Amino acid sequence: MRWKKRRDYEDDDFGFGFFDRWIEDEFRRMEEWMDEMLRNFRELSRRGEIRGPYVYGFTMRIGPDGKPQIEEFGNVPRRFGVKEESITEYREPLTDVIEGDKTVSVTVELPGVNKEDIDVEITEDTITIKVDTAERKYYKEITLPCKVKTDTAKASYHNGVLDIVLERQEPRKKKGKKLKIE
Repeated sequence: MRWKKRRDYEDDDFGFGFFDRWIEDEFRRMEEWMDEMLRNFRELSRRGEIRGPYVYGFTMRIGPDGKPQIEEFGNVPRRFGVKEESITEYREPLTDVIEGDKTVSVTVELPGVNKEDIDVEITEDTITIKVDTAERKYYKEITLPCKVKTDTAKASYHNGVLDIVLERQEPRKKKGKKLKIE
């Protein structure tokens, strides 16, 4: 889709003209970024430096602090993140980390692999997951929201979903204060 030359919107009493121009500018920037990304894919493919399939996505959720959290996954360079390396043959699986009062649960989607092919390495503040088979390649390093006891880790794998449960080193303290009623 190609955008036509930007129309000059007249601002009405509610300022919607500014909003229309902003939306149009954002779509134009997104289209330019996608065109550049496709040109890079074609060039890297032509030189034989990358192989498909290409995977890119993101998840959005509301964090415990009430602010939105956006996390990218896949095997393409990051647009919004710090990483700008070339495309790798490893896919970054979709991951979810849930922090409880006494535990931290990590769920990782790894479809199409056997549990024997999954390598999991746990430290007190990270989990590294790697799968390297002829058909599927996954890699993900997860920074945990708190320090955990590595010797309490339990993992299960069923229907392409890896679940890991770890005990927190220190239970989460509930935040709050006493309220004086007047």
